[in-house]
Amino acid sequence: MRPFTRTRSSRGPRRLRAVAAVAIATSLLAASACGGDSGGGANADGEVTLRFNWWGSDTRHKITQEVIDAFQKENPKIKIKGEYGEWSGYWDKLATTVAANDAPDVIQMDEKYLREYAKRGALLDLKKAEGLDTGKFEPDTLGAGEFDGGLYGLSAGINAFTIVANPAVFKAAGVPLPDDKTWTWDQYTQIAAQISTKLNGKGWGTGAYGTNDASLNVWARQRGESLFTKDGKVGVTPGVVTDFYTNLLKMRDAKATPSAEFTSQDMNAPLDQGGMATGKLAMSYAWSNQLNALSKASGQELKLLRLPSVSGKATENGSYYKGSMFWSISSRSKHPKEAAKFVSYLANSTAAGDVLLAERGVPPNTEIRAAVAPKLKPADAASLAFIQGIAKELGEPSPPPPVGGGQVEKIIQRYTTEVMFGRQKPDQAAKAFIDEVNGELK
Repeated sequence: MRPFTRTRSSRGPRRLRAVAAVAIATSLLAASACGGDSGGGANADGEVTLRFNWWGSDTRHKITQEVIDAFQKENPKIKIKGEYGEWSGYWDKLATTVAANDAPDVIQMDEKYLREYAKRGALLDLKKAEGLDTGKFEPDTLGAGEFDGGLYGLSAGINAFTIVANPAVFKAAGVPLPDDKTWTWDQYTQIAAQISTKLNGKGWGTGAYGTNDASLNVWARQRGESLFTKDGKVGVTPGVVTDFYTNLLKMRDAKATPSAEFTSQDMNAPLDQGGMATGKLAMSYAWSNQLNALSKASGQELKLLRLPSVSGKATENGSYYKGSMFWSISSRSKHPKEAAKFVSYLANSTAAGDVLLAERGVPPNTEIRAAVAPKLKPADAASLAFIQGIAKELGEPSPPPPVGGGQVEKIIQRYTTEVMFGRQKPDQAAKAFIDEVNGELK
């Protein structure tokens, strides 16, 4: 989980975001007026240089550079300058470069900020990108980056929000794995509480939800709502958020989940130090593309399970295909044609697929997916099998967060902590949560 600031006041960060927003908008208007562009110009011999930025681990940096090298070998007139770093500083740097009209040509984009940058005119509508082929993409994977009539992010990988289970902990507790096609939230709580009892203080049945926005979103989707609406407003009602926190307390009181103290520490722990990685949890919440990293960190063969639902029907558990991340192109790139060619290579080239495999999620291009499947590590192969296995059960993708919606994860973490420590009742936290998110959107 990514870290968050627990202070109640968000005035400082909000002011900084407001300043950045004004700077970005102003720079884009100025650039339009004077014709300034990002990126390098072409040399006399026709050679162009594209800047490409991404966040991630050392492994991602290494394999991405391998793909860049292979692309440049095939396209000697196009040079790619890689710029990469960790998630924590990535977005501040991107906001600064966009505001200074110096954005990279090709941007690895996250759903949380996709609409924000698109709304400010910083991203190219990929439907207008010359030479970008999306014909082999599943329609739902395209929909994840599409809004307001344009396509602003091409999915680099797909995943789904899941329950990740450790069969070894189930075995140690003497509890069988559940039938994840039929289980309800009540059954999930009962199973988790049973495991906690059998482990007798050495672990818990499941981690607490409410440590990210995905858990609230799927809870809302199961009840006919969504965290955000297509027109960029808060789509979840106070009653649904109240029920969300009421059920969380029910699970805590049943000893299905750890204490508030453990949950507070766990939501801030690096992946390899969290409760799932250290064998203290039989189940937890994760994106499907995290299975490989969690399995490696825990030293166990973990398993993906479908989310519980109200009805016990897998088709009603709120799941959908989410873009794990996206490829976007700067609207101010001097070389949009070459940038589109590089993005098409990332998305549609078997040579690129053979290197990237499923590190950024299951390939959304069905041909590339089939080509790389035999080469995947066991955990990635399991993620692929899971993603394909739930295909007929899924709903439409959730709308990307609106401008300001990227802060919702930090907000929900704070109110989850407040509720679990008993400092706020579920209905109080629900109202305060919605009020604060609405404040961010304004």
